[in-house]
Amino acid sequence: MSFSDSLTRRDFLKLTGLGLTTALGWNATATRAASGLFPDQEGRVLEKSIQLFEQPSLDAVPIKEQWKDIILPITGITVSKDKTAHNRIWYEISEEGYAYSGTIQPVQTRLNSVRKTHPEEGSLAEVTVPYTDAREYPNEDSKHIYRLYYETTHWIVETIANEERQELWYKLRDDKWKGEHYYVLAEHLRIFSKKELAPISPDVPEYKKSIEVRLSQQLVVAYEGLRPIFATRAATGTRLRSGNYYTPQGIFTTYYKRPSRHMANGNLAYNGFDLPGVPWVVYINESGVSFHGTYWHNDYGTPRSHGCINLSSKAAKWLYLWTSPTVKPEKEYVYEYSGTHVEIIE
Repeated sequence: MSFSDSLTRRDFLKLTGLGLTTALGWNATATRAASGLFPDQEGRVLEKSIQLFEQPSLDAVPIKEQWKDIILPITGITVSKDKTAHNRIWYEISEEGYAYSGTIQPVQTRLNSVRKTHPEEGSLAEVTVPYTDAREYPNEDSKHIYRLYYETTHWIVETIANEERQELWYKLRDDKWKGEHYYVLAEHLRIFSKKELAPISPDVPEYKKSIEVRLSQQLVVAYEGLRPIFATRAATGTRLRSGNYYTPQGIFTTYYKRPSRHMANGNLAYNGFDLPGVPWVVYINESGVSFHGTYWHNDYGTPRSHGCINLSSKAAKWLYLWTSPTVKPEKEYVYEYSGTHVEIIE
C-alpha cells in the first residue's frame, strides 16, 4: 500500500520529526497546518550533550554545545539535503544554529488547574511541562525520586496542600514498585477527560482492523479492511552492548494494554533502563514486546530499542485508543485473550 496520494514525503518527515502522527485521510492543507510550530514551541535536549551547527548537517561547523534537559526555543523546521539519512529533520534553534531532531524532544509549558479530589481508582494524567521533579514528600526540599518528562502518564491518587509554601502537590502511585508513591507539583500535570480516552473508530468491526509493522522501513501502518488509515515512523529492536534485542517477526495480537507503565530492567550503566510513566503501552507478546510512547529519544526511522516498537507519544496514543481490547478510563490495564491483529514483517 502507498500513502503518497494523501501525504507527501516532505510533509510526512515534518510531521514525524515534530513528534506528530499521520492520519492518512487528512488533506494536504490539514497536514501542513498540523506540522506548524506553536508560538512557544520548545525542545528538550535528550542526550548527555549535543552540538548546534551552522547548517542542518552533521558535517557542518559546530558552534555551540548544549547539555541534557536544557530547554531550547524551536523556531523552525528544515529538511537536510542528505537524502541517505533515515531522519532528515532539523530544528532551527532561534538564531543560535541547527539541532538534529533525533536528539531533541519537542515540548511545551502548560500549567493546569488542580483537581482537589480523585476517584478511588485514581486519575490518569500527563506531564505538560518539559519536566517536573518527583519528590519523596510534597516539599521541594525533600529527596528527589524521579524526573518525570513531558507527555509521560501517571496515576494521581491524592491532592496534598503544602500550606507553608502555598503549593498543591499530586501524590502519584508507582505501578511497578507496589506501595511506592512520590509527589509532584500539581499544576504540572493535566488530568485526562473520559471523552479524550474514548475509543477511536469503535463502529469498525474488530476483524477489519489490522496493523502492519515494516521493519525494513521502520514504519507502522494501521488498516481498516484494505484501506490504510494511519502511518507513523518507528524505532524497533536492535543489537546493543548487552545483547541482541531484535523485534520478532510474525503474527501477534494487542491483548494487553496499559495507559501508563513504569518500565525498568537491568543495570543502568550497561544498557539497562528505569523509565517511569511510559505512555500508551500496547503489548503483543508475553516477552513484553509492545508499542509505546517514547520520551528518551526522538529518532524514528532506525532500529534502536530493546525490542519494543518505539513511537512518538501522540502516535502511541492513537494506536492505544484505536486497538482492542478497550481500556476503561478508570482502569490501569486490560488483559484479554484477543485483540487487534498485528503482523511484523521484514
